[in-house]
Amino acid sequence: MIEKTILVVDDEPHIVELVKLYLGNEGFRVESANSGRTALTKFAEVQPSLIVLDLMLPELDGWEVCRQIRRDSQVPIIMLTARSEDIDKIVGLEIGADDYLTKPFNPRELVARVKAILRRTTPTEPTVLTGPLEVGNTVIDIERHEVTVNGAAVELRTKEFDLLVAFVQHLGLVLERDKLLNLVWGYEYFGDTRTVDVHVAHLRDRLTGSNVSIQTIRGLGYKAIEA
Repeated sequence: MIEKTILVVDDEPHIVELVKLYLGNEGFRVESANSGRTALTKFAEVQPSLIVLDLMLPELDGWEVCRQIRRDSQVPIIMLTARSEDIDKIVGLEIGADDYLTKPFNPRELVARVKAILRRTTPTEPTVLTGPLEVGNTVIDIERHEVTVNGAAVELRTKEFDLLVAFVQHLGLVLERDKLLNLVWGYEYFGDTRTVDVHVAHLRDRLTGSNVSIQTIRGLGYKAIEA
């Protein structure tokens, strides 16, 4: 098995050492950085498989680091925040983070999320495809990772694309938020489903004019139908 590299970016040494210990015990190679600028340099050097990124950093904060990385890379990013305000989490997800954890966090949960995201983003065997998925004027080509609406290309981030595929494959069925976490992010429900809500909101915006309509089922989750 190829050893995967995780880049941990945090200016608190005890957090870095704790994460290194737990990820190292799971067979990951762990690199670290203690500032935003150092993180960008280290990212270019080691090309990690995933980044664990604190928001509150010297020189450049985690939001700016994420923005700069997202210009050229779709490497998975898990953000860490010491504050519980939803706005921090929403902004992080909006600029391209895949997930977030609030400090203090259980290191075992972090390891579980790292593994789950890597399972989703690193295929272990060729995918058997049956052709593009079509819903009215919307075509989803899984092999090419492309979506078109009325023949025009729609740019989707990785998780938005995966969400759309999950909805279309379960067209007409209610998908609870924890079910979507498992289908798209690859982990069981840990108690906070805002990640799903933010990505669904973005997906709706990007699908303007599409026959795929994503409905909110109050108290349960979401359902996609053909409009």
